[in-house]
Amino acid sequence: MTQTCRICGGAPGALHIAREMMYGSREEFAYFECAACGCLQIETVPGDLARHYPKAYYSLAGGLPKAPSWRRRLAADWAYDRSGGVLGWLAHALRPNAEMRLLGQLGLAKTDPILDVGCGNGARVARLVQHGFANAEGIDAHLAADVTLDGKRIARRATLDAIDGRYRLVTFHHSFEHLPDQHAAMRDARRLTRADGFALLRVPTRSSAAWDIYGVDWVQLDAPRHLYLHSRESLARLAEAHGFRVVRIDDDSDGFQFWGSEQYKRGIPANDPRGHSKRKPMFSAAELADFENRARQLNAQGRGDQFRAILAPV
Repeated sequence: MTQTCRICGGAPGALHIAREMMYGSREEFAYFECAACGCLQIETVPGDLARHYPKAYYSLAGGLPKAPSWRRRLAADWAYDRSGGVLGWLAHALRPNAEMRLLGQLGLAKTDPILDVGCGNGARVARLVQHGFANAEGIDAHLAADVTLDGKRIARRATLDAIDGRYRLVTFHHSFEHLPDQHAAMRDARRLTRADGFALLRVPTRSSAAWDIYGVDWVQLDAPRHLYLHSRESLARLAEAHGFRVVRIDDDSDGFQFWGSEQYKRGIPANDPRGHSKRKPMFSAAELADFENRARQLNAQGRGDQFRAILAPV
């Protein structure tokens, strides 16, 4: 039986049956929409959720990035604090670094402590360290072993509730939607965020054209790993309930919302060799360009299928 919303306690609305399609098991999972806050959430969190995160899961696979080239360093420095003169400007124009730009806009110093929750293989933390953020670290409940860079541990296996400390920035890059207890996660995020700090959440959102168009074939529903597909309102309610305010929301979706969903609509799992890849494209160059153009338009309208929310303590 469909329960009340775990975000706001509201009454359940429409019920949807979604399939596991990343690996193609096609196992079915029930999701319901909250009639009050709009959050789309799994009806019952699987007790064996870990089996849906195999060793080859994409965020855990692969190694750390190589040291950035001088061009990438110039681009990052320009994005962060406009240093590097004309060469820095040109490097950034050719290869923009949106993450460094945001850190500069938020006023983070390179000595500030940063915690990346659900860091996967630690690649993002490594890039931060490589660009001078020496006190960046990551945690992930699915890591098999510590991740080190130049002899220093930069990521470890841990859950959010086990972390102590105060951070200038706590980030969840497509990890928050995987956490079963959203209130506990937001409460811990607030506990760990300094009074002058921020929490950053990048999440897929059901407040999007992609959900409206594709429904349960929407690629970012990703049953059963994505337990919560927040609406913009439900995320704001959750943040405010735990001492945060939403400073800004920026849509950052891309063409994946279309080509991935079209693939699922045709019954082809993400990892199926018949699916889309750079080496074996399933869609024409014109179609892919159209998907990217539509994504940019939707982002500008606040209708993309994922966004970045910046939260600040009240």
